[in-house]
Amino acid sequence: MGLLRIGDNAPDFNVDGFFQGKVTKCSLASCKGKWLVLFFYPADFTFICPTEVTGFSKMAKAFADEAAMIFGASVDSIESHRSWAEELGGLEYPLLSDENKTLSRDYGVLDEKEGVALRATFIINPAGIIYYQVVSHVNVGRSVEETLRVLKALRTERLCPSDWQPGEPTGDLILKY
Repeated sequence: MGLLRIGDNAPDFNVDGFFQGKVTKCSLASCKGKWLVLFFYPADFTFICPTEVTGFSKMAKAFADEAAMIFGASVDSIESHRSWAEELGGLEYPLLSDENKTLSRDYGVLDEKEGVALRATFIINPAGIIYYQVVSHVNVGRSVEETLRVLKALRTERLCPSDWQPGEPTGDLILKY
């Protein structure tokens, strides 16, 4: 698959996830009608990743208030996710297992040399269209607050300037994908 672009259909998936003490199937289709924040991280039991994973969990209600679901994904096994989620005290969204690396490849975020996903965030609209993506080096954690701010801005369907916050002025309506 080539480079994903804003406005593309998000690649479909149907993978195992670990959520609330059990293995569950997670798919793009299960998110139909809701926004999806799909974020990739390199590996369980590392230094930066737990800050992001727990950060999304702490803010899960704020994302839900914006009609958004959250999925975290790495190339780790379900058993690794189970152990890690328990160590972290539980999470408010599923961790997807991408052991075969198909999901990471389909989204263009697999570091083939290292065999792990890059740090990447996708915001997918309720129709399954990619509206936002950020991919960065694995050494720098992402801002969960910024992801939520961007989601809120996208949901306005209006022009939102740099550092825009809900309640601030926006520009004219923009073309929807």
